[in-house]
Amino acid sequence: MTLFSRIAGVAVAATLTLGTAAVQADEQHFPMQSYRVGPYAAGGTGFFGGFIDYLNLINTRDGGVNGVKLTWSEGETQYEVEKGVEVYERLKGNPGIAAWNPLSVGIAYAMIDRITQDKAPLITINHGRTDTTDGRVFPYVFPLLLNPYSETSGIVNYVAAKEGGLDKLKGKKIVVLYHGSPYGKETIPIYQLLAEKYGFTLSQIEVPHPGNEQQAQWLQIRRERPDYVVLRGWGVMNPVALKTAQKTGFPASKIIGNVWSNSEEDVIPAADAAVGYTAITTQASGAKYPVVQEIVKTVYDAGKGNLDDKKRIGSVYHNLGIVNGILNVEAVRIAQKKFGNRTLTGDEVRWGFEHLQLDPARVEALGAKDLFHSINVTWKNHEGDGYVTFQQWDGAKWNVVSDWIAPDWALLRPIIEKSSEAYAAEKGLQLRTGEDAQAASN
Repeated sequence: MTLFSRIAGVAVAATLTLGTAAVQADEQHFPMQSYRVGPYAAGGTGFFGGFIDYLNLINTRDGGVNGVKLTWSEGETQYEVEKGVEVYERLKGNPGIAAWNPLSVGIAYAMIDRITQDKAPLITINHGRTDTTDGRVFPYVFPLLLNPYSETSGIVNYVAAKEGGLDKLKGKKIVVLYHGSPYGKETIPIYQLLAEKYGFTLSQIEVPHPGNEQQAQWLQIRRERPDYVVLRGWGVMNPVALKTAQKTGFPASKIIGNVWSNSEEDVIPAADAAVGYTAITTQASGAKYPVVQEIVKTVYDAGKGNLDDKKRIGSVYHNLGIVNGILNVEAVRIAQKKFGNRTLTGDEVRWGFEHLQLDPARVEALGAKDLFHSINVTWKNHEGDGYVTFQQWDGAKWNVVSDWIAPDWALLRPIIEKSSEAYAAEKGLQLRTGEDAQAASN
C-alpha cells in the first residue's frame, strides 16, 4: 500500500467516524421560558414538569425521535414579560431549536415579531393572541387546542346546554370575573358580542393582579345576582375567588372556570368552597391514561421525574404539559417525514405544526385516548378543532360532566380574520395562500 493510499484510507475512516458521530449527535432543542417561583409557580411547575417528563419518556424509551435526541434548557421568568424576553434573547442562540412554549400571554405577545424574524414556531397552547389562529397572517404562531374566543364560545354553549338551548340564554345574567392582565382582558369583546347575539345580560369585572383581594368584586356580584359567574382567573386568584364567593353566599355550582382556572391547585386550597365548581378543559386529569402510566414506569421509577411531589402526577397542569409534549414531538416527527430524520430548522418544524393532524386513532396509539380529543392543524387554521369538555370538582377529584363540545366556528372565524387582516394591514404584511405555505417548505 502506498503512502497516499494509506493516508486516503485514514481520511475515509475518519470521515465515516465523524459522520457517525454527527448522526448520533443530532439533537432537537426546546428552550423553556419557565416559572417555578412566584404567584403562578403551581401552573409553571406542573406544566413544564409534564412537558419535560414527556421529552424524557421519548428519549429513554425510544432513543429520541427517529434517533434525534430531544434536549431542553430553562430560564426563569416568574411570569414577567421583561424576564421572558430576556430569556428568549439568551437562549435563542442554542442550536437546533424546535419551538418556543412560554405559557404566558404577555411573553407570547412580546415574542411574535421576534420569532417571525427568527423563523421559529411559538406555541401558545390554550392561550395567546386569538387572531394568531389565522395562519395566513401568523405563520409561526400556534394557539393549539384552544384560543380565548373558542374557549368563550365553548363556555357559552355549555351554559346554554344546561339551560335547555341557546334560545334560553335570553334574559339570563352572566358575570365574567377576569384577571387584570392581557390574558384576562383578551375575551372582553367576544363576551360582549355573544351577549348581544343571545340576549343575556353581561357584566365584566376586573380583579387586579395577582388577585389576593376580591371582597369588593364579590359584593358587586352579590348585588347583581347573576345566574352564572365565569371565572377567568390565574394562580392565586382562583382559590381566593371560590372562598370569597362562599363568604358572600354565591354557590360554587353556578361558577364556571375557564381553562386557566381548572386545576387541582385552584380548588384544593379553597377546600369545601370549591365543591360543585365546574371548569372547562382541553384534557382530562388523572393518571390512568397509558401515556401517564408509561411516564411513571419509565421516568419516575428511574428517578428522572421532573415533579418534586409525585402526588401531582396526572394533575391538570401536569397532564397539559404531557399533551403539549405530545403535540411538539409529533410536529417534529411529521416534519421529519418530509425533511429527513435529522436536526430540523425552526422553519421545518413550523411545517410540521402546520400538518399536525392527530385523529382519535393516532391519539389512542400515543397512549392518550380520552386524555385529549384530537387536533387538526392546517396552514390556515393554527388552532385545530377547538374541542373542549367540562369537569366538576367533588372535593377529591375532577369528574367529566359533559361530552366534547365544539365552538361556533361559523361565528368566530370571520371575527378572527377581520382582526388578523387588520394586523396585516398595519404591519404591511401580505396574506399567505396555500401555494405560499407549500412553497415555503420546498
